[in-house]
Amino acid sequence: MEWDRLSILITGGTGSFGNKFVEMVLAKYTPRRLIVFSRDELKQFEMRQRFADTGGSPIRYFIGDVRDPDRLRRAMEGVDIVIHAAALKQVPSCEYNPFEAVKTNINGAQNVIDAAIDSGVKKVVALSSDKAVNPINLYGATKLCAEKIFIQGNAYAASTGTRFSCVRYGNVIGSRGSVIPLFREQRRNGKVTITDPRMTRFWITLPEAVELVVNALFHMQGGEIFVPRLPSMKIIDLAKAIAPDCEIEWIGIRPGEKLHELLITEDEGRNTVTYNGVYIVMPNLSWWERKNYATGEKLPEGFMYSSNTNEKWLTVEDLKKMIQSSLPTEQAFLDNFLTVVHNLTQRVLLDMINSEERIQGKEIVKSV
Repeated sequence: MEWDRLSILITGGTGSFGNKFVEMVLAKYTPRRLIVFSRDELKQFEMRQRFADTGGSPIRYFIGDVRDPDRLRRAMEGVDIVIHAAALKQVPSCEYNPFEAVKTNINGAQNVIDAAIDSGVKKVVALSSDKAVNPINLYGATKLCAEKIFIQGNAYAASTGTRFSCVRYGNVIGSRGSVIPLFREQRRNGKVTITDPRMTRFWITLPEAVELVVNALFHMQGGEIFVPRLPSMKIIDLAKAIAPDCEIEWIGIRPGEKLHELLITEDEGRNTVTYNGVYIVMPNLSWWERKNYATGEKLPEGFMYSSNTNEKWLTVEDLKKMIQSSLPTEQAFLDNFLTVVHNLTQRVLLDMINSEERIQGKEIVKSV
């Protein structure tokens, strides 16, 4: 791909993935335009500070919501590639607000597909989750629906040339909502809470997630789900890596939580090949004809990719090193400081305005 000619848009661009994607793309490539599309103006302000928003920067910041199809169409004018990262991701939040989760994760996905086709976007890659595989909570169910409609979006695109694929991966180190900040906070009190000693998870770093997306953009035919080969880890080992001297309290599995996570089911395994270091789940649909991945190797009968039967595992020492490398950088601390200053400034201004209004109100009362 000729990156210097490409215009790229990322929905949910101010999230953990979006920040890392922008950082790595700017470091390795020179896109013509890089559009950060999100609904949070404060996070966009923080990104402007981090990436030194100057006149020569290719970054553009668009306020918008994936629930708004008209705004998406306007934002995608002249765009070549879309990375769809916007979603409601917190399992408890989605359980408590199911209609909102559907509006963003399912209806929003359809809006992205329609806008991409209407705007002539060439490639769209959507971010999915291991929780979309055999889902037992609403978040996973909405991501499964999003996967299905993105794959089938290729049939809707037909001869327009717009192609859709997904990437599917596990828990991300350093992302917002990770269990790591929770364990760090609990460490202060000398006790960490774990749901079950048997619990395992897949683990991926943010740079690895970005590389997976870039790899998908290079190789996608349209209709595939790209799954990285990830190590597994035990939640209890993660707790030992973060808070080795703390007491552990077992609190039981929460509603909508699994003991182990799946990235590829046995049924999907029959249509999966290994290629270029990743698993590629190909669609079993009448309109799909395999053209790429000629050297891809089929998986053995009965193959499934589960966090508890994985061949590669992270030790406590491995986890310590990975967590250390994911600690906030000096720039991140600066961003947080600027955010605090920004919030404080707004609060001071509001107090001044309210104070002036109270004074004026008293003066009016006196004059009357």
